[in-house]
Amino acid sequence: MGIPKIEIAQIPVLQDNYLYLAHDPVSGETAIIDPALEDETVDALAARGWKPTYIFNTHHHWDHVGANLALKERFGLKIIGPAADRDRIPGIDIAVGEGDQVFLGDAAADVLFVPGHTSGHIAYHFADSHALLCGDTLFAMGCGRLFEGTPDQMWSSLSKLMQLPDETQVYCAHEYTQANGRFALTVEPDNIDLVARMADVDEKRRSGVPTVPTSIGLEKATNPFLRPMSENIQETINLIGAPLPAVFAEVRRRKDSF
Repeated sequence: MGIPKIEIAQIPVLQDNYLYLAHDPVSGETAIIDPALEDETVDALAARGWKPTYIFNTHHHWDHVGANLALKERFGLKIIGPAADRDRIPGIDIAVGEGDQVFLGDAAADVLFVPGHTSGHIAYHFADSHALLCGDTLFAMGCGRLFEGTPDQMWSSLSKLMQLPDETQVYCAHEYTQANGRFALTVEPDNIDLVARMADVDEKRRSGVPTVPTSIGLEKATNPFLRPMSENIQETINLIGAPLPAVFAEVRRRKDSF
């Protein structure tokens, strides 16, 4: 019997959110990741014939936990979420943090503590399936706003994600790529990989095609929040030779007012 590989379905909700269904075809177990809305989640499950076993929450914001209680009542599932946010996750049953594992059947996901966007944010990494479910920590060519954390915390969290294999698929929670890319070009205009990627992104959005998932390798090549070591970025923002957390902080500051 081979290594279990999960299936991931990406469901657009609200204006620009994605929720995800992660399904283990061997056991039949299914996790809903960050459900904002009940009806859309139920419809997506029914369309695939999947019955949910769990909700996996990455953080406490309403557009990630809004349907927790309704789905728990409907399906009798268990809710897994960040221990550091236990008091802010509706209906939480199992609290997890760095170093823990969660399972869909025999498919294991490592829990990564990645604060910055919120103080308790976590991500789920299914290494055997090359899949990272990272909520609002890492976006395609972006990262989450620092609502509760510090630049040093977020840089540390992003650095942790950068250690994952380049082929890891990044299932982030928002379709922000086009706006993120337009900002990225203002701080690293000489990045030819970024210029090429933006041409592809613009074409996809014109056609209504999602730009998510992305990959760790692609983000390392084009995401300015993962590239404070770039001489082009350092020169553009007048921080040549500065410590990487300081460069990251200035890039984040500029994005906040872009």
